[in-house]
Amino acid sequence: MENVSQNSELTSTLHLGLRSVVDASPQSVLNALLSSLAEADKSAIDAVLNGGPDKAMVVVHRGANKGARYLIAQESASIGRSPESEIFLDDVTVSRSHAVIERSGSGFALTDLGSLNGTYINNQSLKSSPLNCGDEIQIGKFHLIFISARKTK
Repeated sequence: MENVSQNSELTSTLHLGLRSVVDASPQSVLNALLSSLAEADKSAIDAVLNGGPDKAMVVVHRGANKGARYLIAQESASIGRSPESEIFLDDVTVSRSHAVIERSGSGFALTDLGSLNGTYINNQSLKSSPLNCGDEIQIGKFHLIFISARKTK
């Protein structure tokens, strides 16, 4: 049997993968996402960006299922760990019925449904907030990018 040192310690390191906040504007987040995608994925996102105000999309930017896209074409889309959720995020850090994205006359809004870990939009803990194209939504371990039609002036 080997002799184990009396001074040995068991340690571990946790890398959180914190992102830089130097230029964390929604437009720069969206540009970074677009530059990292394959052409087929870019064309699907461009269809939403150049489409009408009745559709939106969320793309998993960080976390399990990175790159997964969820089209929002109904009045609302539930987000949660429940398999019945339109946006199914399978991790214990996500509540079964975590949040909902709803369409209103002026665009889309996200509402937390009393989740245990909360919902963050652009690193701010919020119960409810309107969504803008390029906003980063954090639900549990998942970071999602919200994509909607570009505003025309």
